[in-house]
Amino acid sequence: MSRIGKLPIAVPAGVDVTIDGRTVSVKGPKGALTHTVSAPIEIAKGEDGTLQVTRPNDERQNKALHGLSRTLVANMITGVTQGYVKKLEISGVGYRVTAKGSNLEFALGYSHPILVEAPEGITFKVEAPTRFSVEGIDKQKVGEVAANIRKLRKPDPYKAKGVKYEGEVIRRKVGKAGK
Repeated sequence: MSRIGKLPIAVPAGVDVTIDGRTVSVKGPKGALTHTVSAPIEIAKGEDGTLQVTRPNDERQNKALHGLSRTLVANMITGVTQGYVKKLEISGVGYRVTAKGSNLEFALGYSHPILVEAPEGITFKVEAPTRFSVEGIDKQKVGEVAANIRKLRKPDPYKAKGVKYEGEVIRRKVGKAGK
């Protein structure tokens, strides 16, 4: 990970980065995010407007934290400029999703509909009854919400019914052989 950590982080126009000790705050057109960098890692602004992440020595733990810290700050900058989107699709007879205000209501073959509330900073978009997306500026939160929704009805390996990511290939199993 140390080679990733050495790369400077470009700060695009319209993004304001504030460094206060170990806390990095990023403000952009889509919102604001803050992150506290781990203990041995230092972050500083360069003269050319980039951010540089440094580590005190080449210990294994510091090398790992170096790359991680650099990537987390770069993801924050991408989030406040472009945002993150996870697209999901539902397959199965009678399986569908509907928007209820800012929340989602799923019919996934259970005896009751499932209501998923949008956490702060996350928005849902329903493109079709079987396709929807999770959007936000925090990459970790977008991925976590999408994974929790997928967990409601994981794709079945026999019929591939359930909630899956767009483009996800489900490993299919052969059913038992009949006589």
